[in-house]
Amino acid sequence: MGGPNARVIKQEYEVVAIPRALLLGTSEELFDFIAQRLISFIKLEGPEFQRGHNWNGHQIRELGLTISFPICQTSHNTGILIKWTEGFKIADGVGKDVVAMLQSAMDRQKGFQIRVAVLINDTVGTMAGGHYWNDDVMVGVILGTNTNACYVECNLPEDIQTKSGKMVIYMEWGRFWSSHLPRTYIDEQLDNESVNPGDRGFEKMTGAMYLGEIVRRVLARMAQEANLFGDSVPTKLKQPFILLTLEMSKMHADESPDLRIVDKVLKDVFDIKRTELSERRIVHSVCDTVTMRAARLAAAFIVGILKKIGRDGWDATGVSSRLMALPRDSEHRARLELKRTVVAMDGILYEHYHRFRIYMQAAVYELLSEAAARKLVIELSKDGSGTGASILAACHSEFAPSYS
Repeated sequence: MGGPNARVIKQEYEVVAIPRALLLGTSEELFDFIAQRLISFIKLEGPEFQRGHNWNGHQIRELGLTISFPICQTSHNTGILIKWTEGFKIADGVGKDVVAMLQSAMDRQKGFQIRVAVLINDTVGTMAGGHYWNDDVMVGVILGTNTNACYVECNLPEDIQTKSGKMVIYMEWGRFWSSHLPRTYIDEQLDNESVNPGDRGFEKMTGAMYLGEIVRRVLARMAQEANLFGDSVPTKLKQPFILLTLEMSKMHADESPDLRIVDKVLKDVFDIKRTELSERRIVHSVCDTVTMRAARLAAAFIVGILKKIGRDGWDATGVSSRLMALPRDSEHRARLELKRTVVAMDGILYEHYHRFRIYMQAAVYELLSEAAARKLVIELSKDGSGTGASILAACHSEFAPSYS
């Protein structure tokens, strides 16, 4: 669950739109809605899924829950909500266990026994889903309504011990802020007027929830100061979040000589009846600029992870491993010997926004050494968070067979 949609996934999945009123309601209303849609989904399953474990005459089902909101995870199936994000502004729930809240909602749905077997972040789910099929997956990234990442850390401090000697680091990178980010007056304006001013700065520059709104604000200012669409600013152009990133991507993808798709979107969304080709070209250019910035920022963050885990192909002095001429037995060469690295990607921006994906991939390879670029694979993990949650739920099932 994260952004304006929730997913219920087994071997098939259903995308469920969360009513906007629930984003501003109570936690009980939200989780009751999720539980009801979960039950509706279960009722559609065929006889091949009716087998299961029984307890006191009831069939017990287990699920994996992915959460995109910041949580303090205290075990594999408990986590305290730190704060609501991504447009959610719910009065309660902060400081409570998200698993317990969902479990209570499901318990209120009579006739079904469902247990939350595991709680994970969506990025961890994406990486787990990818790693199930490919051992080279070292990074999981969400580029969608929100944005986040996690990676496998092999160089653990001495005071942290794990069985494998590795640990998954969940970054919450959407909250990153630095004076070095290319923030403009539009970003400051959007942040100040958001439900969470001062928070999630990087996400507000790269997440699909915000890209269309950034374009709208740029066009509104151009209409006001340069009469982009005539002598007055179109009324609907003043309406926040009226331009979805999906509609923005349609305009950006328009390759027709007269930019007729741009013209159609301007009519349908902003009720701008007539535009000149020169105006449509400006709109197209704004979409391109906003998308390129977001994509290259995302790429820089991905390369930052690769640098942290020693997979970027550069030594400490910034020299590419391709350029090193060292003895065959050199320890330095051994350190620079690169392994294949797979980055598992999920999210609507990467999957459906073609130009965003092209810009991001190009920037990643531009920042890496040639040696690292040859060893890197960026791979779509479609609904990877749901798949990963299912896999991890099976691993933590109370009914999983034990082997001596």
